[in-house]
Amino acid sequence: MILIILAFIVGFGMAFSIGANDVANSMSTAVGAKAITPKQAVLIASILEFSGAVLFGTHVTKTIAKGIVNLELINNSNYILIGAFSALIASIIWVLLATYWGMPVSTTHSIVGGMVGFGLAAGGFNVINWIVLLKIVLTWVISPLIGGALAFVIFKFISWSILHRKHPAKAAKLVAPILLGLTFYIIGTLFVIKTLKENMGLGNLIGIITAFIVFVLSFIFLHKMSSDKNEYSIVEKVFKNAQIVTSCYVSFSHGANDVANAVGPLALIYIILTTQNFSSEITIPTYILALGGLGISLGVATLGHKVMKTVGEDITELNNSRGFSIDFAAATTVLLASTFGMPISTTHTVVGAVSGVGFARGIEVVNVGILKNIIISWFVTVPFAAIVSAILFLILT
Repeated sequence: MILIILAFIVGFGMAFSIGANDVANSMSTAVGAKAITPKQAVLIASILEFSGAVLFGTHVTKTIAKGIVNLELINNSNYILIGAFSALIASIIWVLLATYWGMPVSTTHSIVGGMVGFGLAAGGFNVINWIVLLKIVLTWVISPLIGGALAFVIFKFISWSILHRKHPAKAAKLVAPILLGLTFYIIGTLFVIKTLKENMGLGNLIGIITAFIVFVLSFIFLHKMSSDKNEYSIVEKVFKNAQIVTSCYVSFSHGANDVANAVGPLALIYIILTTQNFSSEITIPTYILALGGLGISLGVATLGHKVMKTVGEDITELNNSRGFSIDFAAATTVLLASTFGMPISTTHTVVGAVSGVGFARGIEVVNVGILKNIIISWFVTVPFAAIVSAILFLILT
């Protein structure tokens, strides 16, 4: 019974860490662009992360740590139990340290690193799926490059088609409905595929219907807006409203998809303790999802502001049109990656997109020092979590 209680505490701690660090994925650009205040971001993210975890987290049946460790090759269930504890604790330590320093790191990569460490300590090199690990390493390069390139292109397009026109507000009334329609096509499609776990065909259908409705409504709304002397304020207002919605979507989706990074290993521990057996694939009960959702919400509320500030303010200065470009690029990159089965990091993609918008304006407006520290923290994530996890496993066994 004590071990079960301890397992729930550790799982809650991992969820708390995820909330503290990963909230930057959804809310940092909206805060940086002044679409919402930090307090509003924390409140919105807390509610939506918890709702996503509880309402749609049941659709997420996770292969433990992305299949990184072949548990069948570790015959001793006690080793797996101790290993899952070690991986979670190592991940918590790293993510909270990164959060304290304001560095956005991948919580998925952290738990993978923890599992690698325990796997090496328990069964040696043979139990690690090195192909999966190689794919994860590749995301350190692929995610920010794709996100950055796409954000660069989108911002340049908005700048050319709207901001540099003689009448920006008039141009926005023609171009913005198309961009908003595309944005909500991505949101609708991603929600069906990533959160509801349905097929691409249904995802595209929902996405197209959503896009058409948003296009018509935004077209009608924008043409009713008066074009006063300060046309740029009208343009920014258009993108401000869109950005709030996209940030809310990412936050809700994150709660649904990534809560399993915390409660997946927790459910494995629970199964071993209650049945004395294990399975490499598990279904997560709703009450454990609720615990994870609560942990994520508290993490957002107490420590979420640190990483939000780094991503939303410290890399480069943002306004609403830049923030919209980042959200559009990040969501599009995740959709493309899901379609092609690429294991990319949302955290890395968002940071890449923020940097891409900065570079579109000129390298002098990008804080290269902050960017360098972030990239270093990415490369430290898996080794740090692996070493700490291996040490904990050896101590506990």
